[in-house]
Amino acid sequence: MSELAYSLHLGSDKNRKNVSRARAKTNASGTTSLSNNAIQNARQLSRVDKHNYRKYDDNQHLIEIARGTTSLYEDVKNLYKEEFEEARLEYNSKQTRDDRKIDDYFKKISDNSKNDLACEIIIELGDKKYWDTKDDNFKHKMSNVYKEQVKDLENLIPDFKVASAIIHYDETSPHMHIVGVPIKYKNKNGMSKQIGKSDVFTKVKLIELQDKMRALCIASFNKEYGLNNVLKTKQKGRNKDINVKDMDGYIEMKEEISKNQERLEIANKKSLELDNNSNDIKEIIDNLKTTITNKDKYVLKQDEKDKIVNFIQQVNSTNDEYKKMQKLSITLNDVDTELKENREKIKILTENNDALNIKVKSLKKKIDKQKDEIHDLKEDNSKLKRTINYFENLFDRLVSFIKKRIFGKEKDREDYMHFSKELYEHGIFGDETIEDIKDDYKFANEHDNGKEKDDFEMSL
Repeated sequence: MSELAYSLHLGSDKNRKNVSRARAKTNASGTTSLSNNAIQNARQLSRVDKHNYRKYDDNQHLIEIARGTTSLYEDVKNLYKEEFEEARLEYNSKQTRDDRKIDDYFKKISDNSKNDLACEIIIELGDKKYWDTKDDNFKHKMSNVYKEQVKDLENLIPDFKVASAIIHYDETSPHMHIVGVPIKYKNKNGMSKQIGKSDVFTKVKLIELQDKMRALCIASFNKEYGLNNVLKTKQKGRNKDINVKDMDGYIEMKEEISKNQERLEIANKKSLELDNNSNDIKEIIDNLKTTITNKDKYVLKQDEKDKIVNFIQQVNSTNDEYKKMQKLSITLNDVDTELKENREKIKILTENNDALNIKVKSLKKKIDKQKDEIHDLKEDNSKLKRTINYFENLFDRLVSFIKKRIFGKEKDREDYMHFSKELYEHGIFGDETIEDIKDDYKFANEHDNGKEKDDFEMSL
């Protein structure tokens, strides 16, 4: 099992200095793509286009297009047309002066130094040390992982419209460049729909995005490769520590350690007593005297003998405790191994669970959005029904009016019959309606014009 680093960089004009570019070339991933510059205008967009698509060398076969065409520049321009054209025309229709109208929103933003024309996000899993040991086939399986990341990004930040996503395999660490346009809606000033990097990518939202994307990425990686790798913990105090109390068998292990802790204290106490008594025994031995008859025999007083016997007993007791300490050492090693294994299992399960929770929340948002859309459609449908009913009623009244005129004065019949034919020719009356009117016209001509008007209205 390996620990993999994950990075998600959003381009910023703060990293345009030479020192930042130099630092990017010596980063741990071994890539030269993390200078992390912002895309502020069309000129910079063109430069990013050449870099991302490797148009300045012959390494285009070492990249993979995950989203977009072979021209980043055109993809972004088309995205501007697709997303902002309706808002631009709406805005222009409200302007009374031509100099306030916007002819080309892409050019307008490109010429405005206050806004970024587009945003670039660079995503990378694993560093140079990890990928140095992998072959090309292993590396290229990252395509599916990174393509899933594009979908995850769109689900998490729906206001960021992706124009292009390119995966690079020509450097040590496989990584992906995503270029898109952040959009803010319902603006009171200017166009109702505008570019909005600072609104879409706030500091808080960016931190949340990084946390969610990294959890989703490692889950996709493990699924694609059939591995159980984990992420390296985040720096700057944002690590998520696993509570040891949540580990399997923790209570049992804690009780075993508590018991052995008592043994450790007993052994330590006996060891101290042994140290003190050993000095007394040494002194007794040093002061022993031989007997008069045999110099190989020593005279030992009763109290001295008792001290030596007691010392031997302490040694034996301490030796027993030492054996227990050996058992304690083995137990602690087993506990440490189990804790480590459980930590790894919990970390994998936690990361997978985080990824699933993010997916579920994302799907829930989609469902809620679809419910809102369905509700709106139902309201629109209800309004449409009322409108249709109104016009159906109006149409029936029109037909009834014409019929009354045909049953009315003889001089009006030809005029209204001619008027009916014109409505038919223009598609306002259908075959069924015009045939109905013809029958009434024929009926009116065949009957006495002197018939009471009320009789004609009753027949209608």
